Amino acid sequence: MRFAPAVIALCVTFAQSPASAETPSDPLTWLGRIASAGQMLNYVGTFTYQSRGTFETSRIAHRMDATGEYERLEVLDGSPREVIRSGNEVRCVLPEQKTVIIDQPGGRRAFPARLPASFANLAESYRVRKGESGRVAGYEAQSVVLEPRDDLRYGHVLWADAQSGLLLKSRMVDERGEVIEQFAFSDVRIGGDVGSELLKSRFDPRGDWRVVNARGSEIAKGDGGWMLRSPLPGYSLVSVMRRPLGRERGEAIHMVYSDGLAAISVFIEPLPEQGASPVAGLLASGAINIYKRTLDRHLITALGEVPARAVQRLADGIEHSVQ
Repeated sequence: MRFAPAVIALCVTFAQSPASAETPSDPLTWLGRIASAGQMLNYVGTFTYQSRGTFETSRIAHRMDATGEYERLEVLDGSPREVIRSGNEVRCVLPEQKTVIIDQPGGRRAFPARLPASFANLAESYRVRKGESGRVAGYEAQSVVLEPRDDLRYGHVLWADAQSGLLLKSRMVDERGEVIEQFAFSDVRIGGDVGSELLKSRFDPRGDWRVVNARGSEIAKGDGGWMLRSPLPGYSLVSVMRRPLGRERGEAIHMVYSDGLAAISVFIEPLPEQGASPVAGLLASGAINIYKRTLDRHLITALGEVPARAVQRLADGIEHSVQ
């Protein structure tokens, strides 16, 4: 079974000071509280995910203690899936395939830790304002609205617990204001102890289970052999990694471009000398747009929760760098 870069990215797709009990008025301060709370607080809850006709329910348990960060995310609908984080390791457990994919934590995290640790440049790409207050999952919540300044990213509305700052609901909208995807807690307990039994997998991946090591090795941004010919407004290169593709298939270059909130992953993998080239073009998987093209016997795949024009422009601009 061949795991495409998109599958690994989707599985993986899934240290700041603790949040203050005070309720600030500045929207950027609210973003800081949201980013901190998702990583630093203990919480256990159930949330729903909706996107273009897809509806899923997931359960999450998260703990931060002196030894590190631990999390277990389980999808309760459809094919069973788990994503388990333990310190610097993330395991995506796929019971029906009897497969475990192992990777290191990436920059893009699961709900409710959707915001990155650093968002200082968000105002360059979004108009950020404080929205209305309301109630979500039984908690008083404050909303923060991020309106895109161009057509290369989506808008976002975030609802955070007024006391802790934990993100309770997240909505991504297109230029018409239509909902692309939404995460929302239906119930959540914030704070208190999170026992180790809530963080362990329900499955025993031994025997005939397959383990896929998707860990990459980070390299200098200029050492990947590829570059973006013309900058994509608002996006900058934040990381470059080499990722294994399997026996006799070599390695893929994985580049991540981000505006501080939205992120686009670019995978560049060598193609066999013989055989037909993969079909190029646009496709979508839920809220994720994907664009593929070939160049000099390499497959270039760009994907992200961004408008299709953004992934296409970025992939079309990738070329060999001059060493």
